[in-house]
Parts: sequence; structure tokens; C-alpha cells
Amino acid sequence: MIQVLLGSKYFLSMSINQISIFCFFPKCAGRRGSYHGPGYASPLDAMKGPREKLIYIQCSLTGTESRQPDYLATVDVDPESPHYCQVIHRLRMPYLDDELHHSGWNASSRSFGDTSIERNRLVLPCLRSGRIYVVDTGSDLCAPSLCKIIEPHEIIRKTNLSLLNSTHCLGSGEVMISAIGDTFGNGRGGLLLLDPETWEVKGTWECPEDGPVQMSDFWFQPRHNVLISTEAGVPKFFIDGFKPEDLRKGRYGRHLNVWDLTTHRLLQSIDVGEDSDPLEIRFLHNPNSVHGYVACLLESSIHHFFKTEDGCWAAEKVIQIPNKKVSGWIYPEMPGFTFDILISLDDRFLYLSNWIHGDVRQYDITDPHCPKLVGQVFVGGSLQKGGPVTVLEDPELDCQPDPFVIQGKKVQGGSQMMQLSLDGTRLYVTNSLLTPWDKQFYPKLIREGSVMVQLDVDTVKGGLSVNKNFLVDFGHEPFGPARAHGMSFPGGDCTSDIWE
Repeated sequence: MIQVLLGSKYFLSMSINQISIFCFFPKCAGRRGSYHGPGYASPLDAMKGPREKLIYIQCSLTGTESRQPDYLATVDVDPESPHYCQVIHRLRMPYLDDELHHSGWNASSRSFGDTSIERNRLVLPCLRSGRIYVVDTGSDLCAPSLCKIIEPHEIIRKTNLSLLNSTHCLGSGEVMISAIGDTFGNGRGGLLLLDPETWEVKGTWECPEDGPVQMSDFWFQPRHNVLISTEAGVPKFFIDGFKPEDLRKGRYGRHLNVWDLTTHRLLQSIDVGEDSDPLEIRFLHNPNSVHGYVACLLESSIHHFFKTEDGCWAAEKVIQIPNKKVSGWIYPEMPGFTFDILISLDDRFLYLSNWIHGDVRQYDITDPHCPKLVGQVFVGGSLQKGGPVTVLEDPELDCQPDPFVIQGKKVQGGSQMMQLSLDGTRLYVTNSLLTPWDKQFYPKLIREGSVMVQLDVDTVKGGLSVNKNFLVDFGHEPFGPARAHGMSFPGGDCTSDIWE
């Protein structure tokens, strides 16, 4: 091992198969002055927080010829740093083919005011292997380390759950992870609980009387005593790729399931349409709000859900991304495949990504029943000029978008996962969804790797533009081209913090 001092904050660590740059931030960086517990007192207070300097990104090498494990990349996003836009550390997982998925923290802003709690453990569930990694970020923000592995057999023994997806911490302190199915890939999903101190699997959250349900993502609003989960469908039919012949057979999800947050009982199921496939879900951040949104992947739509005057919950479709009639693609019509959504901390803007079309959109949701499109930019996708696809009919665009080239690199893949700066002015975007789907729709993404780009956001009038000075290229990683997926800020963000 060779270590070269680069300055007061960084040194270069070189070994035979890896080069990493480590920085010397204090263990409690960002805690100057009195410490009030993790996060911020309110969403609007969070918007006044410091600018992000680091971002953690799940990077996948699952299913590639490199036969290397997935890893957590630490990326320097401080424009004042000499290592801006560089991966400064890679925490490699000990197993192959995990498919790291949507991470979450051991604590969030709902613990603000409790000085005994620290946000210092990042929880990484694995969609493919069903394993859970717990990562220590508190000892060194720039160089996280692995502190616990929860093996699939322990999870299966106690819950019969697998295919792990999304992570949140509860007001009780427990960490909860959604599981899309059971060990055989059936649509018998659920929510498993972890002890935040011992990391013991405690069992499932929902009541046995309600039986296994289809599952994908979840969000909750404590002041209204409600948790709402989504349905991906029956994973054995889609985990290895999309097959149109599986449509209209009950194999893709269609419901929002409404739960009592206190009793864990299923109260209501809201049907949002056959094969709509509701996945990513978000409440507005205001803890008093009764509004939220869900992205429906296969329908390429956004549904708004809300509490009615009689105390029940309802949903309405408020955004529909139209299909494009095309030639030169695998199907005669090209859907958007709307996957990820974010809501700014002031609850003014909603952002969505269309993975196949390749665009990111910004909507003003001042009126939650009537979102207004105020920004749109293409950062890749399958509609680009000069490719194999010709658009024959498009109800939205007059012409196909230009190829997305940044700093000389033509970007493969389409807009996928997003993360928004606390102040709402910078939107980070990656472009990998899931290994089999990447291989099916963007085979060059496997060979060339993915990117993270940054969009500048107009928070006054609305509008999106690409920051041409920002690019993190995962195509030349030490272990082969990698595919970047979800992103987390060390101090919390709009995808992990829920206020009570």
C-alpha cells in the first residue's frame, strides 16, 4: 500500500487493484456549535442547511463479465475541492451479484432534538441477493466502512422475505425495509424490521391477519397515523426483464395499500389501474399535509393521493406521459417508463424521470390536484436523433431530442434515480435501473458504464438546465464499467427525511 499526502484534507491511497482518494473531514463534520440531534427541525429549516460536499452512490457490477462485487462510491461534489466530480472512495461488498438498491439511514430528522442519536449508519438492502449491509459513515465520512452483514438465511428464517427494495427508519428507532417478494419470487412481500442497535432482524411489521401483500416502496405521515405502500407485482415475472406477454395477467402491481401506522393493520387498497405498476411514493414534506404522489412505471404516469373529508384516502391520475409511436425499437410504441419522483423540501416542485424517453421533468405542485410542467431536459434515452429509433408520431415534441453529449462523452441509458440538494437548486441524476432491464433496453450501458450528471434548477419560475461542468463517469472505474443507481447525502435529504 502506498499513501501520498495531497494536502491538509486528502491523501492518495494506491494498491494493486484500486486507487482511492480519502479526505480528512472531522468525525462530526457539520456539527460546529451545539448539536441538536440528527437533521433539522423542519423541512424549511433543512433548506437552509449547508451545501452538500459528499454524496454516496450505489454502484452495481452485478451480472457483468468483470465478476466483481457491487460497491458504495463516495463522490466529492464540493466545487471548491481539487477532487470535484471524482470518486474518492469505494467500499466494496464481500459478495457478488447483490444488486445494491435503495439505501436509508439509521436516523432522520424526526429525531431532531435527541442528542443521544446520530445519523451514522447507512443501510444498503440488496434486491438480487436479499442481503443487507450496514455501513459505518460516522467514523469517516469520506471512507465509509462495513460494520454489519445480515445474511439472507437469517432474513428468510424470520420473515420469509427476499428481494429487498427500500429503507426508512421509524419514529420508534427501528429500521424498516420493504421486500418485493418471498424466496421463490412470489408476490408475497412485506416490511421487515431491524433493531438499530444490534441489527437483529425482529420480524415483519404488518399484522399476520392481513396476510402477505404485494410490495415495492413505502412512505408514512405520522401526524395522520398512516403508511402507504405500493405494489411492484410478482417479482419472478419481471426481475429478469420486461415481457409484454405478462401484461393483463395480474403479474404487475395496481394498488396503493393504506395502513394504520400504530396498529399496523391494512385499512384500504386503492386501485390505480391494471398493470399501472405503482412504485416510488412520496408524501409532501410538510408533516401536516394529506397529499402525496406515486410514480406508475408501466403506465408512465403520476397519481396524486390525498385524504378525503370522510377520512378515507383516494387517488387521481394527474400526469400522463404519452407513448411515442416509433420504428426501429423493440416495440411499435415507446412508453416513458416513469420511475423516480422527488418533491422539493418546500413542497413546491415535483421532479420525475422517464427512463426510456430519457427526460427529467419539473412540475409546479402548488395546487396538488393540478401539477404544471415548468421544466424539462433530456439527459439520454432512446429517442435521440441519429440512433436506430425514428419517431413516427409524438403528441408532445416537434422533433427528436439531440444526443446527450457532455464533456465529450455520449451518455448511454436514460434518466433514472434522482437526488435534490437541500436548497432545491441542484438535481443529481443517474441512469441505471436494474441489471436485467439495463441489459434489455440499454446494452451499451453495461459495456460503457453509467454517469451521474447535475441539473441546475430555477426555483423561482421553474426550469432545468444541464451543468456542463459536472460529470461523474463510471465507465472507467478500477473494476470495470459500473452502473450508478441511488444517491444519499451524509446529512440527510428529501428522499430519507420524514418529519413528525
